[in-house]
Amino acid sequence: MEKWLNKSPMGWNSFDYYNTSVTEADVKANADYMAKHLKGFGWEYIVVDIAWYYSEEGEERDNFAYIPFAKVEIDEYSRLYPDPKKFPSSKGGKGFGPLAEYVHSLGLKFGIHIMRGIPRRSAYLRTKIKGTKVTANRVANPNSVCFWNPDMYGVKPQAEGAQEYYDSIIELYASWGVDFIKCDDICRMDAPSSKDEIRMLRKAIDKCGRKIVLSLSPGPAILDEQEFYHENANMWRITDDFWDRWELLRDMFDRCKKWQPYVKEGGYPDCDMLPVGKLSKGFGTERDTNFTMDEQKTMMSLWCIFRSPLMIGAELPKLDAATMELLTNEQLFRMKNEITTSQEIYRDEDFIIWEAESYNKKYAAIFNISKEEKKAPFDKISKDYDGALEIWSLKAVKLEEGFDIPSHGVIVLSKDID
Repeated sequence: MEKWLNKSPMGWNSFDYYNTSVTEADVKANADYMAKHLKGFGWEYIVVDIAWYYSEEGEERDNFAYIPFAKVEIDEYSRLYPDPKKFPSSKGGKGFGPLAEYVHSLGLKFGIHIMRGIPRRSAYLRTKIKGTKVTANRVANPNSVCFWNPDMYGVKPQAEGAQEYYDSIIELYASWGVDFIKCDDICRMDAPSSKDEIRMLRKAIDKCGRKIVLSLSPGPAILDEQEFYHENANMWRITDDFWDRWELLRDMFDRCKKWQPYVKEGGYPDCDMLPVGKLSKGFGTERDTNFTMDEQKTMMSLWCIFRSPLMIGAELPKLDAATMELLTNEQLFRMKNEITTSQEIYRDEDFIIWEAESYNKKYAAIFNISKEEKKAPFDKISKDYDGALEIWSLKAVKLEEGFDIPSHGVIVLSKDID
């Protein structure tokens, strides 16, 4: 696999706000906002998450997260297409091409969510596999199913037409102008065929002639398989769905510590979405994030010093000033994109400290994981940080004067390397 991705991706994903209900108009509104207000800070991907190929969820939302045996948009070659009710520009076989073109016109990149495998509806209808004489029922494995989503069967890796099916869907997505693919039900390898299907996706992407980021979900990824992930993907989830609860954020410190040695250019363990701002409209009721602002700073600081991908879950046009400030911290993103090493160097019952280094700067992130405001343990870091810039307050810090860190809060010190 060509290692062309030199920094972890930053973007927006529709799931945390819209769940399965996002429309073309919604995507365009969020893309417009990103282009106008966030692009200059490194945010660039607009990703349409799950169930873009069916329109029934509004009728059955109270009963099903994902409709059993839903009616889906599908072509003669067993490939899913956007639902034209939700994505009007897809009519006439255009797929996501017009929407991707719109996103690209804003100087942004376009991505989609897919599920592992081949549509069950294709297997039932025995539709063709492009470039073969094989039909979908010969490729589909009815014993390989996702336990939480009913849309797909896994493929039989050695079956005639299996690789050709994956080649055909990636060829289609490349023709639409897709820059990012989030493949679900594949990262933790619940199904015996998952590893083979990751390989087939990788082979298809390498063959298509377009640089497409491959993101694997959901987690937790398997630590012992880190080399395999690096060989075949660009990012992979190290957690199941991450939401705005302190216990999940606290747990992420443990996950990042384990995965830190395996963060490399071109391949990035993924801490999942950033549940900030307005969330959950598609789950029934719009709400504000449950994280305090200090917890949001802690999340952003950990994700960045670990070099995780960053995917905003909020409805962008509804961002308030405080959240915008959180998402436009140039010093923080400079750290994320330029550091070459980072690691946890200290922890006790109250604090966790990470250090990182770039070609001309070093950083220390001090996290207060306790329930009370506490003095920063400056005795646990080098005296070289005296006078360092604290990148959230943008103030110079004198170690001898101390610094109060709020409960579940953080300070991040940035110091030039002499």
